[in-house]
Amino acid sequence: MNIALLIILAFLLLSIFLGLRSSKGKDMDLEQWTVGGRGFGAIFVFLLMAGEIYTTFSFLGGSGWAYGKGAPALYVLIYITLSYVLSYWLLPEIWKYAKENKLMSQSDFFVTKYKSPSLGILAALVGVVSMIPVIVVQLKGLGIIVSEASYGAISMSEAVWMGAISLTIYVMISGIHGSVWTAVIKDIMMVAIIGFLGIYLPIHYFGGFQPMFEAIDAAKPGFLKFPEQGLSVSWFISTVILLVFGFYMWPQVFSAVYSARSGKIFRKNAIISPLYTLMLLFVFFVGFTAILKVPGLVGADADLSLLRLSIETFDPWFIGIIGGAGLLTALVPGSMLLMSVATLLAKNVYKEFAPAVSDRHVVRLAKFLVPVIALIAVYFTLNGGETMSALILMGYSLITQLFPSLLFSLKKNNPINKYGAIAGIITGLFIVICITLSSSTLGTLFPTLPQAAKDLNVGIIALAVNFIVMITVSLAFRKHVVQLEPKSVNDI
Repeated sequence: MNIALLIILAFLLLSIFLGLRSSKGKDMDLEQWTVGGRGFGAIFVFLLMAGEIYTTFSFLGGSGWAYGKGAPALYVLIYITLSYVLSYWLLPEIWKYAKENKLMSQSDFFVTKYKSPSLGILAALVGVVSMIPVIVVQLKGLGIIVSEASYGAISMSEAVWMGAISLTIYVMISGIHGSVWTAVIKDIMMVAIIGFLGIYLPIHYFGGFQPMFEAIDAAKPGFLKFPEQGLSVSWFISTVILLVFGFYMWPQVFSAVYSARSGKIFRKNAIISPLYTLMLLFVFFVGFTAILKVPGLVGADADLSLLRLSIETFDPWFIGIIGGAGLLTALVPGSMLLMSVATLLAKNVYKEFAPAVSDRHVVRLAKFLVPVIALIAVYFTLNGGETMSALILMGYSLITQLFPSLLFSLKKNNPINKYGAIAGIITGLFIVICITLSSSTLGTLFPTLPQAAKDLNVGIIALAVNFIVMITVSLAFRKHVVQLEPKSVNDI
């Protein structure tokens, strides 16, 4: 067993220890397991929310896209920064309503806002389906990290199974408490390692950032510009808009929001977090460095660029530290995802059909579902070849369909009713799923459209149709209800 693998295993054992330690002395009822008793302060909430940024996608997928796509990779930096601007107004409102109504999941929010258990079930299922690709990203990233950092001593499939088992134990024992304590170590390490790699590698191999970009432009002219078609400027803008709207629609993000002690925390975080996000630039610098130093990585293999370049550059002990940090980027968001999916299925689907069951029974069922969901994610991880970015974008296209209904629900007099919300969400999902499964694009469906229109992100088109259907159906049902109401006392 090499030193790198030993260090990675030490990080894994440390995270499991923190999970056990964090739950000690706590009655792990549903509220404690999912939202930490709503007692987390500004630092812990910040780290939980940041945990959604520094995942295995930002660690490996961000550098992979810089390596394989060039300029379009910058969408990651732009949409996350703009999402924090939106959070300044959005999250305090969600937190306030959740606290007043003792909500514990995203689905609860839709149920109480629209007085519709059916909409709650739909929102829960949308969340589950959307989060599976993101769990796959975490497991895939974890498998890559452990396999590469162990110098092949552990295969990709073995690493995925080890990660899934560890993640399952971690979630079942500690819930959100383990995630928040591990996030402290993870974020400190990620900032240090990403900052170091992003500065050291371009200087080590090219003498600086400008020489690096000049060398890339000379070897691959036009690579650092947006292409005229495909991942063009219109794709970039539509993707950023879609992802900004969807950034806070993930069920695990709602759990992090609910865990806060005060709504003011989110406004403080919105001011600080964009600066924190700038660290992602250093991830891109690593990917750009690897273009000329680790050539030949095609398709999904582009996600290997950061580790392959690091292995060629550093001693095994440092690779172990990089791998340990990468392991934590899978455990923190992965645990939140698994817990959120299990909670949605147990509380917001099962309990709707068996309302008499106790919260303790719901917790037991949620914990039982954790390994089941992990097994499903393992299957898709080992049988899919998509890049991390492709999986993330697919999940976003699905989960963002909840945004219009949520946004209107924050109005004092919501013009949208449950019928419009349900119809809009289902229509948006139908469009995304049909186009994704058929591998179609707007260009293949409507070949006469201008190129800028052809390149629009499918998710934003589905969102626009969702909005139109939601408004239309809400107005139609409102008019129908008004017609059925008695016009005078004599009509009663």
